[in-house]
Amino acid sequence: MPRLAVFDLDGTLVDSAPDIHAALDRLMAGQGRAAFTRPEVTAMIGDGVRVLVERAAAARGLAFTDPLLAEFTTDYTARAAEATALFPGIAGTLDVLAADGWALAVCTNKPAAATAALLGALGLAGRFAAVGGGDSFPVRKPDPGHLLGTITQAKGDPARAVMIGDHRNDVMAARGAGLACVFAGWGYGTPAMAAGAAATAATPAALLPVLRDLLP
Repeated sequence: MPRLAVFDLDGTLVDSAPDIHAALDRLMAGQGRAAFTRPEVTAMIGDGVRVLVERAAAARGLAFTDPLLAEFTTDYTARAAEATALFPGIAGTLDVLAADGWALAVCTNKPAAATAALLGALGLAGRFAAVGGGDSFPVRKPDPGHLLGTITQAKGDPARAVMIGDHRNDVMAARGAGLACVFAGWGYGTPAMAAGAAATAATPAALLPVLRDLLP
């Protein structure tokens, strides 16, 4: 069975903050509220779209509502790839891993529809053995069931898998699932979020030797 590299999406594979930021600003503008700074936005990312909108609403003195969530989700899904791009070095890293015989998967708290739209726009549709979105299973990260479900869909073995992500949810999901997590130091997470990770990679290129060491 091939080794399996399971990647988080936002802040790990892709720099999606510009489009998330723009969509949140459009949402707030419609409510007569002020725009966000980029650090405010990156601090909100990682726990799924509902929590993202809850945090954004609270930060601008708004009550969270399902219509507010629906408005953001529809708008963001339609425009998720206007300014989003792969992090520098990610494309080459995926190519090298595939050439080395690794299978690839995505496990993200972003909704499946937005994830599919984004991966398609970036030319990554069909690149992964499985894509587990935030609404693909009854649970989502940090629940290990989300990660284990993604591994099962990829026809992988947790004993031959590694999680790569930039958020404490990635580390917690991996630990709960009994596999190693490599913290993506180039992403949105703070160093404190790396607690419990097997290793930290400062760049996508630095990820390669770390993964090879963890699963020779």
